[in-house]
Order: sequence, then C-alpha cells, then structure tokens
Amino acid sequence: MTRTPVLPDQDAIGRAAGVLRGGGLVAFPTETVYGLGGDATNDDAVARIFAAKGRPRFNPLISHVASLDMARRLGDFGPVAERLTEAFWPGPLTIVVPRAARCPVSLLASAGLDTIAIRMPDHPIAHALIGRAGRPLAAPSANPSGGISPTTAAHVAEGLGERVDMILDGGPCALGLESTVVALVGGVPRLLRPGTLTRADLERICGPLADAADNAVQAPGMLKSHYAPDAMLRLNAADVAAGEALLAFGPDLPPHDGPTENLSPSGNLLEAAANLFAMLRRLDASGVGTIAAMPIPQTGIGEAINDRLQRAAAPRGEPGL
Repeated sequence: MTRTPVLPDQDAIGRAAGVLRGGGLVAFPTETVYGLGGDATNDDAVARIFAAKGRPRFNPLISHVASLDMARRLGDFGPVAERLTEAFWPGPLTIVVPRAARCPVSLLASAGLDTIAIRMPDHPIAHALIGRAGRPLAAPSANPSGGISPTTAAHVAEGLGERVDMILDGGPCALGLESTVVALVGGVPRLLRPGTLTRADLERICGPLADAADNAVQAPGMLKSHYAPDAMLRLNAADVAAGEALLAFGPDLPPHDGPTENLSPSGNLLEAAANLFAMLRRLDASGVGTIAAMPIPQTGIGEAINDRLQRAAAPRGEPGL
C-alpha cells in the first residue's frame, strides 16, 4: 500500500501539523528534496523516522526551523554562524554547531553527539508546516535509507508506502540536491557535505573551508554508500556497453541506443543538479544492470553532483565510515 499525496492547502497543512504534534510523520517538500518530518523534540517521533527509513542510528538528523529565534534555542551560534545564516537563510545551508545548554531536540536526532545540525528551508510549504507545528522538525530525505533521494511526492509514496502518515505534494523540488552542510565547531569551518550552495559562495562569507577531519559521521550524507540505485553505477564513462543505460551530460554523447537521460544537454550544472535524482530513478526503473554516467566538471555545483554520484557508486554493504 502507498500513501496518497495531498495538495498542501491551509486545511491540509493544519492537519499535517496536528499529525506532527501527535508524534506522527509527515513528508513535505523543500527547495532541496522532500523531507520525512517528525517532531524533533519527541524521542518516539524521532525513533519512528529512523525505523521508517531503516536508517542507522549513528547517522544524525537535521532539525528544520522556521526562524532564527527557534534556531538559537537549539544551538550555540558564534560569529561565523551568524554571518552565514544572515547571508544564506532561508536556503540550502545546514550548519552544525554545539547543542545549546537547554536544547529541546531529542539526543537521538543528534546521534548522541554534542552538536546539532540546523537548517531553515526556503520553501513556503515547509515554512508554514514548521510554523503551524510550533516546533523544530527532524527531517532527513523521505526515502529508504541509502536510496535515491525523492524530488517529487510520487517518489516519497513509492519509497515509503504507508510508513509515513501524510505526504504534502508541493510539486518537484527546485534544486534537487540536499543542502550544503558546514560544521562550525572548533577553529576552522569544515565543509561536511557539498550542495548547490557552493564552496566559493561560502568562503566569500566565512573564509577558507577545511574538509571533514576524519571518517566519523558528523552530519547527514556522509555515509560512503548513499543515494544508490539498484543498478550499479559506472562513473566517468566515455562509452556505453551493450545493456547499459546512459546518464549523459552536455551536447556530445557517445553512440548508444539504450535507455538515456541527459542531465543537461547544454552543460548547465544547476539544471543537472535539479535533474540528477529523478533521472537516476528513471534509468534504474528501466531494469538495466549498470548505468554509465558521463563525467561532470568538478567546479561549482559540480562538486556536489560528483559527491552524490561517487557515494551512489560506492560498494554496497560497507559500513560507510
């Protein structure tokens, strides 16, 4: 059985907020991907998120907020956090900061860490839902753990069935890649997960960014194997073998008469990011054993696209550390 998505009018948003206050789960759109939302302050609701996704509990969740006041009740904001949120919130930026002394968010959502990941989404439905619920929402991507992230309500229904209590259908996500994650703990800001908000965008505000210090899972999206289709994914493909599907980029495609999706015929990286997960899903549904992915430039948003492709292509069954 699958849950039927509903249009997010004021009545539906009010009912969804009631579901959340009662400890239920609601899938909702953001500008990045669809989130599987639960009351971040409710231990049982957070546990339901992990169970619905089949997500390992050492993998922390992002707490989504509707205002800076709400965010500051959750984490300790230093000067760099203030500058970054002033520049990029609401938007596709998650910051990891020390938990506030009286942080109400479940420790399970932080995976036992003394830090918390916080984001203010730039989407009217997400903003209205958080506001009506009156509490931060823990919300990873609304799909089974490790699989392709959902960018439409139909993707959520297909992946989660009735493990979610309600799905708000806000149409396709505008950006199509999860948020950029920056850790602001200790001395040097660290880029934990690239996204459509690029390294260059961030460094104009906070100065040079270091990469993640070690293999510890400090934030969502850091598992080595993640975002994976059922088919194997072959990266940087210059040709396509018989029986493979092609995930193309740009105007010059290798000869191929099998299933093909082009992330951006014009070579536009923003268009490619928005199309990535939906096109991976369509190629995977064709039943091929392997998807050959053409090279993506490692510049700007290309860093984030390549991050997702590399994790999608990683050997399955690894611990992800």
